[in-house]
Amino acid sequence: MDLKMKFVILLGFVCLVHCRLDDNNDPRNNGDLAMWIDEKQVKMVSGYTMKIFAISNGNVSPYILDPNFEKHLPIIPAEMGYVNFTWKAGSKKYFYYFDRLQSFDESILKPPVISIKAKGRVPKRAKEFSISLPCSGNNSGIATFGIGLHIETKKGKPLNGMPLKLKLRKECSQKNPDPECDKKCANQGRCNHEKICQCPEGYMGPYCSTALCYPQCMNGGNCTAPGICSCPAGFQGLHCEGGICSEKCLNGGKCVQKDTCECSKGFYGQHCEYSKCIIPCLNGGKCRGVNKCRCQAGFKGDHCEIQVAKLLRSTCNIPCKRGTCSQNTCICDPGWHGRLCNHRKPKEV
Repeated sequence: MDLKMKFVILLGFVCLVHCRLDDNNDPRNNGDLAMWIDEKQVKMVSGYTMKIFAISNGNVSPYILDPNFEKHLPIIPAEMGYVNFTWKAGSKKYFYYFDRLQSFDESILKPPVISIKAKGRVPKRAKEFSISLPCSGNNSGIATFGIGLHIETKKGKPLNGMPLKLKLRKECSQKNPDPECDKKCANQGRCNHEKICQCPEGYMGPYCSTALCYPQCMNGGNCTAPGICSCPAGFQGLHCEGGICSEKCLNGGKCVQKDTCECSKGFYGQHCEYSKCIIPCLNGGKCRGVNKCRCQAGFKGDHCEIQVAKLLRSTCNIPCKRGTCSQNTCICDPGWHGRLCNHRKPKEV
């Protein structure tokens, strides 16, 4: 995946974190098919109140289709036994079927269970359905589970981006009573009557000591509080997605990873310090490829070495018909007269 696509996906994540729009004005939720995760549930795993759109305006959201999308998702905490989705078809007809509801470690997590039929028609108006995530027995751990969903039009044409296949992770934790629970619950966790820590939104673990970030911190960053990443040396950004270059990128280059520059056209090198034009571009031109220059107005040639001759423009507001313009006056050709030299002189008898 190229860097441009990475930035598009990253912008999608940042917008999810910062954009707050109501249902009526949200451009991702117009009259066409849409599906999203409940705001309150997203807050449980991220610390932010927001919707996560899996489908918007009749298309699967681009960041969902990113092969690395699942790596950015946080682990679903033990306290969250189900995921709520809301979907609607709007004025069009869409049909769905789930072809996979699978647990990859049934000793920890049983296969997911949906609250609706496995096959049917997407409701016209917004309606909620749930995917339950039942833990198995008394085993603790983190299990991966898969969901496969197909949506198509009434003519049998698959929705763009289908089939939708996701692998997610769920924590199953058998919390044991602890007589000192009230001393060990961290991050404003509450010790209940069973002496078990009840964690606030954005935290998980036996003593609520693990913060959750969505998307997950990148490049080795640590989630130190819900939605807040502590970045290692050389990285910056809300999710440690941006690099810091010890030496400045030159010639319009951009720092995209730690000490890694993305160079503008016509330049290369660790810091974009080398030009691909062995012969420098002249007269203000810019190198745009191997020995190819982008020239300023009035010049041409591979190196902008040729000056383009300027055409003399007439100073007369209306062009002379049979003559030339001089100091805003038409000088008529022999045999013609008038302000615009458009009248033929009578022949002398």
